[in-house]
Amino acid sequence: MENKAKKTAKTPKASKKGYKNTRSAPRKEVEPIKVTYMASLDDLAKIAKNCQIVEASSTGLLLTVLRDDLIPQSLRGNLNLDSLIGNRVYLKLEPMNMEISGEIRRTKFLGKQGFHIAVDYSDDAPEYWRECLMDLLPKPGELEKDTH
Repeated sequence: MENKAKKTAKTPKASKKGYKNTRSAPRKEVEPIKVTYMASLDDLAKIAKNCQIVEASSTGLLLTVLRDDLIPQSLRGNLNLDSLIGNRVYLKLEPMNMEISGEIRRTKFLGKQGFHIAVDYSDDAPEYWRECLMDLLPKPGELEKDTH
């Protein structure tokens, strides 16, 4: 069976004209990390599968989700996912054998690349843990260097 590589979307740069920089912490671009699924903490319903973390900061994560990986049929037909904003979710990161909880703060339609979903960590996640996680996430190309 052929393994098709999914394209990751480029994130807008804060320096672009008309792009307001409202970040409370700087983001770090990371090697795409697979999130097995994203589920609601309120009713445990799965929202998306096979997402990818593309950027991280000490306040949250930026994920890319393809339209086909959205589980509720009602979300697949929309051009925006604003109905998810404010949902408390947890993310299952299989490669790191961990779950992270947080709240969806922003979403953005990226066209054929799918959507960006920004998840801020839960308030009960200690700041030192957030910073340590950010340091542990691999930079782009870092995993390729380790395998050669």
